[in-house]
Amino acid sequence: MATAGNGGAVAAPAWSADVSVLLLLQLRPTALGWGWSRVALGDRPLRGVPGLRFARALGSGHDGGFGLRPSLTRQGLFACFDSLHAADAFVAGERVRAYRDHARELLVVTLRATSCRGHWDGQAIGVGAPGVAPGEPLAALTRAAIRPAAAAAFWARAPAAQAGLESAPGCRLAAGLGEAPLLRQATFSLWDCVAAMDAYARIGAHAAAIADAHRLGFFAESMFVRFRPLALQGVWKGVRHG
Repeated sequence: MATAGNGGAVAAPAWSADVSVLLLLQLRPTALGWGWSRVALGDRPLRGVPGLRFARALGSGHDGGFGLRPSLTRQGLFACFDSLHAADAFVAGERVRAYRDHARELLVVTLRATSCRGHWDGQAIGVGAPGVAPGEPLAALTRAAIRPAAAAAFWARAPAAQAGLESAPGCRLAAGLGEAPLLRQATFSLWDCVAAMDAYARIGAHAAAIADAHRLGFFAESMFVRFRPLALQGVWKGVRHG
């Protein structure tokens, strides 16, 4: 469920050097074992990367969407670094090269947060960029750890809340991601402007689902981040970006 506009009560520190990198990929048919080993190993293959603050290897829903049916070929990786230099070195380095070698398509997005509410496994993303101007593009990442007792209620609301996200006016791309089936879910989306994102987030089934999630305490932890895209290069779901 794209929890746009919500988050935990604690804001990230202001004006840090944090820079995030998101990989979205579709594995080659011959690389499924390699790809799923990345998810199983978590952040272990990235330990020792200079400047890395934290990283999460992520699965995806069917065809890169958000739902109970997993994708066998589409995955993601989210990593946060303490500087732009470290993020750029990672993108140019051997680990991203390995993803590229095993991918049928790969999109690499480099981002600075303009706001962050909440945490991801206790980690916040430092805000390192001013808010975007009204006509500028922006990205959003939402992540939630769903309480086991609330999973059925959450997923009962999720399909209606997510319906039409990719086709929403002003949405350039959207991807459903997750660390674990059912309980640890995330959504990344890229928008033409703030007004387009807010128009989707604040009306209809999505707004109602988010209100219910917070009123009924569905989440053990949540995070909502808005980003200024710094670089965008590659292909996602057949569309070239950058």
